[in-house]
Amino acid sequence: MIPDWMKSVSLAHEKFAPPPPARKDFVKKTIDGIIAFFQEAMTTEEISSRRGLLQSLDPRIKLISMLSLIFAISMTKNLEIIALFYLMTLIFAYLSSISIVFFVKRVWLFIPIFTGVIAIPMTLNIFLPGDVLIPLVDLGQRAHIGPFAMPESIYITSQGTRAAVLFTMRVAACVSAVVLLFLTTPQRALFKSLRSIGVPKVYVLTLEMANRYIFLFMEMVRDLYIAKRSRTIKSRGTLAEQRWVGGRIGYMLIKALDMSEKVHMAMISRGFSGDVKLSYEFAMRGRDYIALGVSMVICILLLTQGIVNA
Repeated sequence: MIPDWMKSVSLAHEKFAPPPPARKDFVKKTIDGIIAFFQEAMTTEEISSRRGLLQSLDPRIKLISMLSLIFAISMTKNLEIIALFYLMTLIFAYLSSISIVFFVKRVWLFIPIFTGVIAIPMTLNIFLPGDVLIPLVDLGQRAHIGPFAMPESIYITSQGTRAAVLFTMRVAACVSAVVLLFLTTPQRALFKSLRSIGVPKVYVLTLEMANRYIFLFMEMVRDLYIAKRSRTIKSRGTLAEQRWVGGRIGYMLIKALDMSEKVHMAMISRGFSGDVKLSYEFAMRGRDYIALGVSMVICILLLTQGIVNA
């Protein structure tokens, strides 16, 4: 027999005990995304400090070379050459002590897949006529969708498929080059490199300040949520959670505006004149001139090939 006083304690515990773990709500998913962003940022800083091929080059040379190569590859219409350039980015990633799996996931899980979805309509004869590759639907004569006349059949064309693959691979190659630049270059060095090639100082200052304070505000968001969870006994409904999120968004906006004013006044009081001062010294070496020369030769070859195939 269980005494009555133990039954009352057990009932009280069941009443006030936290609910069993349920499925993740959208707030939890957002916080998990913030934590993942922090982890990814720390990984990027760690990669840029490794001993590797691209890490050993001058940031200005990397920036100029990557921008030139991106421009050249965007003018190239030869799929084989674009695929070869993408293979080169994988080789450079390996020589720069970057995990190939990490690099491929970083590139293909975002822009190229989205670009591929956009390029899918290019494969259909509705948008780009061509030779039949895979027949899909036979609509018959005088087929219409509203006021728009449709062809007798819908099929995937070989010309459209090649154009879609070319478009997707070009984006993948360009994104890979940009990712290599960001992974192998410290952020402060990258910002100073932008100033060295003539980017207006107001843009560099905005990027530098945004990069610095986005981490601060993301930590504040995470602390707000942790404080809320630590004081929550019983979970509320979705509407209440959305109201809480809306209130925190307003609070963070007010906090950001207030902090921006205080930071600006503190900068002015310490002699800020509008110019960006970044503590990073550049040093050109022989390998940097060789890398610049090689990248320029590749760019000329790509542009020449693009003009010939145009």
